[in-house]
Amino acid sequence: MILVALIAGLAALIASSGPALALDKVTLGLNWLATPESGGFYQAVVDGTYAKYGLDVTIEPGSPESNGGLLLLTGKIDFFEDGDLLGNFLAEERHLPLVVVAAEFQKDPQIFMSHPGVGLNKWTDLPKAPIAYVSAGGVYSFYAWMVKRWGFKDSVVRPYDFNSAPFIIDKHSIQEGYLTSEPYAIEQQGHFKPNVFLLADYGYSTYSCLIEARRDEVEKNPSLVQRFVDASAIGWYHYLYGDNAKANAEIKRENPGLTDGQIAYSIAKLKEYGIVESGAALKLGIGAMTDARIKDFFDQMVMAGIKPDTDYKKTYTLHSLTRASASSLGQATARAVQGPEQRLSRAR
Repeated sequence: MILVALIAGLAALIASSGPALALDKVTLGLNWLATPESGGFYQAVVDGTYAKYGLDVTIEPGSPESNGGLLLLTGKIDFFEDGDLLGNFLAEERHLPLVVVAAEFQKDPQIFMSHPGVGLNKWTDLPKAPIAYVSAGGVYSFYAWMVKRWGFKDSVVRPYDFNSAPFIIDKHSIQEGYLTSEPYAIEQQGHFKPNVFLLADYGYSTYSCLIEARRDEVEKNPSLVQRFVDASAIGWYHYLYGDNAKANAEIKRENPGLTDGQIAYSIAKLKEYGIVESGAALKLGIGAMTDARIKDFFDQMVMAGIKPDTDYKKTYTLHSLTRASASSLGQATARAVQGPEQRLSRAR
């Protein structure tokens, strides 16, 4: 009995005094405020998924004035949640060493909206609108593509400063937006349901919610990059299909202006439109990318003004997506947390 007590006491002493394995500290910068569109990252923090992968992750929300790409280049952050691949093509034109290692969104949530019942009910009607409210960034990205591909006009553009009041007032105008945000605001403020056109449905084939890293980090520390990609994918599965209450509470703490209604709407639209789970992600898991898809978007952006000799293959790597851990573990997690109704819906 004395020997057993000594062994037990020694084990307790070792457990209490032995050094814990240090987690790798990582900072993820967002390209916007904390919202459900970044929910999977917050989920992986609050439910301990990042910690299980040896990561101590800090999330830094962005703002309209922040420049996450610059913060990444200067080493202020380790990963950046970028919006779409166009920025990476432009970065490569300037020989900036940025690399996309995963794409959490298979579809870009970028949309255009119109009023119902005024002759703007189809996508091909929208170029006839006398006014298009477009943000400064949108003019040189997706709207430039819309002009080249679908015949929209630069002459009708008016600045969109994230205030939808002018669109609500003018029934014959159209306005850009985010699938998970602006339509909800229009319904609340304008008391009508706008027509919603997801650009991805009309050929705007970029991935979105990109995980971006510096090239030197990808080359010198592939294990850290791999662990971050894997854990983020699982975080997204948990956020969409598991208990996301703590993640949403953290998002609201960072962005107090968000309501529970807005959060619920956003998550529902992410699921309804297959923003996270569609395309290659259905087989390979969240975060998946393919060479063919990126080549398709690059060719479209060449039509919109990207230099055709840009070495777009330097803008991404599939290395962190070719190992089975991310997809198989992520899909196993999804099956575990999904209910029968959700599994049936996906099977359809």
